[in-house]
Amino acid sequence: MVDVAMGEGPLRIEDVAAIARHGARVRVGDAGRARIADAHAVIDRVIAAGRVAYGVTTGFGQLATTHIPVAKARELQENLVRSHAVGVGEPLPRDVVRAAMAIRVNTFAKGHSGVRQEVVDLLVEMLAADLVPFVPSRGSLGASGDLAPSAHMVLAMSGEGELLTTDGRRLPAEPALRGAGLKPLVMEPKEGVSLINGTQFMAAIGCLAVIDGESVLDSADLIGAMSIEGLRCSIGPFQERIQLLRPIPGQRLSAANVRAAVDGSAIMLSHLNCDKVQDAYSVRCIPQVHGACRDALRWLREVITIEIDSVTDNPLVFADAGEIISAGNFHGEPLALALDLAAMSLAEIGGISERRTFRMLSPFLSELPPYLTRESGLNNGYMMAQYTAAALVAESRVLCHPASVDSIPTSGDQEDHVSMGMTAALKLGSVMRNTQTILAIEALCAAQAIDLLAPLQPGVGTQRAREIVRRLAPTLERDRYLAPEIESVTDVVAAGEFATVARALARDV
Repeated sequence: MVDVAMGEGPLRIEDVAAIARHGARVRVGDAGRARIADAHAVIDRVIAAGRVAYGVTTGFGQLATTHIPVAKARELQENLVRSHAVGVGEPLPRDVVRAAMAIRVNTFAKGHSGVRQEVVDLLVEMLAADLVPFVPSRGSLGASGDLAPSAHMVLAMSGEGELLTTDGRRLPAEPALRGAGLKPLVMEPKEGVSLINGTQFMAAIGCLAVIDGESVLDSADLIGAMSIEGLRCSIGPFQERIQLLRPIPGQRLSAANVRAAVDGSAIMLSHLNCDKVQDAYSVRCIPQVHGACRDALRWLREVITIEIDSVTDNPLVFADAGEIISAGNFHGEPLALALDLAAMSLAEIGGISERRTFRMLSPFLSELPPYLTRESGLNNGYMMAQYTAAALVAESRVLCHPASVDSIPTSGDQEDHVSMGMTAALKLGSVMRNTQTILAIEALCAAQAIDLLAPLQPGVGTQRAREIVRRLAPTLERDRYLAPEIESVTDVVAAGEFATVARALARDV
């Protein structure tokens, strides 16, 4: 695994994912180290001169006008972190926390935060040792960034908090740090506020959501192509000349993915001259719906690409001018809006997928055996799987109420408009998993439908997709326990196996 160098070039979404999920190592380059040192020197000069600077020698939020003596500057930072570690709820996944730690290292390497190199090195060393802080998921308003989640991260760095193990246990941080040869952090002036201000946690969720969401979109095209075959629908609406009359980028890509998936299909050839005039929207409009969702998700990629390579803490240090300026880069509105739209786009993928599943299960729509079982009545086939898909679609629709239009003032009305960006991020995660499961149910049903059309063979791509399903779930001959199979296929959707097939086909075209 190649190291990811912070401070030497742009940080990419794929870099963050490699650190978060695949153990890529982080290092800070010489240029980043020099910028960190220059910014910290400004803080030293402020302290030495006894100057007033927000978060360094003043209180926070509504207490910003309260002057703090220099002798109390270190205590100020410790109190800040302890008082802000008020998160509740289930912990954020370890990959999200690792991603947030990496994003914070990159922010510090920009040289506008004022922390010591030792602080940055501790984050890097914790990542290398896979010491991941326990961070509760609820408590951030996405206003001064992710204050509560970040405070829990910092408490772990200082040895007062907890770590989250790979099997979900919570451990005291200090013994684990010392066991790894790491010294717990003792904060210097400004370091607490630099560590907890910023959008790193909602940006981390957004980073991984871009990776997973793009995989969902590619999977949806391939699984949708399986349904086209199972329902013996027309490939005519997917022709490139049709897409060129409305050349929306996502639409063109989704249409091309479907064409590549069914290439060489004997099933498609078997009904070229049938008397059906047109297919239902859930099939015929795959390029238009999937494509629009692709383009919505592309906006999240654009926003997150900028965000993870930005400086979002407060106050900001400008070493060249020797200034410390309080501003608002921590506000999560850019992320909140994009995260909300991403959730809507993935919910739409789930919604149209469930409609294709319903059609395959309904003989008056599919011309297939009821519920995709040859002995219907005695057997119920995939009847109830569609209920599950419908329940998840309904849940996702509720979760698509935008968090970004809400705001609850805090801190004595100093923070009088907040983004709720973390709420948007958490909702997106739930919609993501729902959609992965809905697609898994469609894949199971489509594989069954294709099997019922034997000896006719599917296309090159849909056959590969069918083989993924059949590795986990044999053809349904009689009723059996289906929940484990749904879960297993959901896991391979989430792991990107269907997306890998779709992308390989696209490269071969």
